[in-house]
Amino acid sequence: MESFGAWSLLPPLLAILLALRTKQVYVALLLGIWSGWVIMAGGNFIQGSFDTVLALVNVFKSPGNTMTIMFCALVGGLIVFMQRSGGVQGFILVVNKMMKKYENDDSSRSRIIVQLLAAVTGILVFVESSISVLTVGTLYRPLFDKLKISREKLAYIADSSSAPACILIPLNAWGAFIMGLLAAQGFADPFQTMIKAAFVNFYAIFALLLVFILVITQFDFGPMKKAEKRAREEGKLMNDDAAPMISDELTDIDVKEGIPLRARNMVVPIVVMVLMMPIILGVTGWETAMQERADSSFFGQFFFAIGRGSGSTSVLIAVITSLIFTMLFYSAQKLFKLNEMVDMTMKGISGLMPLAILMLMAFGISDVCRELQTGQYVADLASAWFSPALVPALVFVISSFIAFSTGTSWGTFAIMIAISVPMAQTMEAPVILTIAAALGGGVFGDHCSPISDTTILSSMASASDHIDHVKTQLPYALLSGGAATVLYLILGMVYA
Repeated sequence: MESFGAWSLLPPLLAILLALRTKQVYVALLLGIWSGWVIMAGGNFIQGSFDTVLALVNVFKSPGNTMTIMFCALVGGLIVFMQRSGGVQGFILVVNKMMKKYENDDSSRSRIIVQLLAAVTGILVFVESSISVLTVGTLYRPLFDKLKISREKLAYIADSSSAPACILIPLNAWGAFIMGLLAAQGFADPFQTMIKAAFVNFYAIFALLLVFILVITQFDFGPMKKAEKRAREEGKLMNDDAAPMISDELTDIDVKEGIPLRARNMVVPIVVMVLMMPIILGVTGWETAMQERADSSFFGQFFFAIGRGSGSTSVLIAVITSLIFTMLFYSAQKLFKLNEMVDMTMKGISGLMPLAILMLMAFGISDVCRELQTGQYVADLASAWFSPALVPALVFVISSFIAFSTGTSWGTFAIMIAISVPMAQTMEAPVILTIAAALGGGVFGDHCSPISDTTILSSMASASDHIDHVKTQLPYALLSGGAATVLYLILGMVYA
């Protein structure tokens, strides 16, 4: 295969720089892909442009890519179903009933319990980070106000329990996206690889743990300490000059008129989808398990099969099964007619088309980097300057910077996985640790970024001033990020 030397750096660098400059990740990735094919066409812009279009079409030649993109589109239908059926509002009513006894009790115990419930809710709604922060913000805001807990604290809990949970529990669009990126790098078992990386995704783990530690100990520091003191002693939930970012479109649930609000209409579809994923993983990996674990028990074979199953097939079959089951489930309750459910599915798909397009671009930039041998060149260049032991920590820092500057963790994953995996493999650095560093760094930078969509949604749903949310969350994110960096340094030296 032809080597392009330093030119192989142009596509990812162009994508990164344009993303930082314009904040338009789609345009940045597309131009990065285009520049790569122009390079491979010997500088012929017309041929490179044709090759770019063909390369994006060829993304769908891979069944795994196609199934992953389809999953991300179809899960939008499921989200609309849960909203229109009153499932989300029903879930809110159930939680409110559970918390009724704490409304007029402003004791420390009540404050702790309510904040813990908010954090747990954020983790349980791991199907999508935006839904998680919107649910936590709108659901708990009235109770937090009554207990004189600052809006900044609510926004922090919503933000720091969403993305970390979504990336640690890969039975969602996050998992499908990342498994697709790993499959593009040649991993035969992307699901198992992601599970292994989750155990060393230190930022996500530390961010979640810190939420519970701060809530239980009632210890705050930095700007959050001042915000909590202001709310508790002065009754001011926000600063006097705060400008809460409320969006009726985002916080109001569009429920069909006359439908009873039932929590099961949200819980059941999620449970069906989550349960179907490991089942289909086991089915798709069963043949391999029978060959390699013929002497094991049924459960031993099944768990081995899960690690060898097809992640893209599993998430697609799971969401399709959940959609069909949900249609039958709602029909049995006489909530919607068939044409209404088809319309809702189309609406949900259209709502998540930007995500599907981002995945298309992500696969495209990954293919370009592989053809140009970008990872190989970076590895050869890096090996002359630093030890393989430093790779995970450096990848974490670089991913954090890109995500902070662009406000997108997913765009960061697309760029960094394509570069860091082949670099780690070539330099014989710990690959799983490097993957975890790229993923954790993307979430860390996203948490710190004032232009991150999840950060903005957390402010909106919690009715918090956005800048105050960023300022109060930043020290906590930096603490978790700093601890993660140190651990990546230590473990990189141990395993390199």
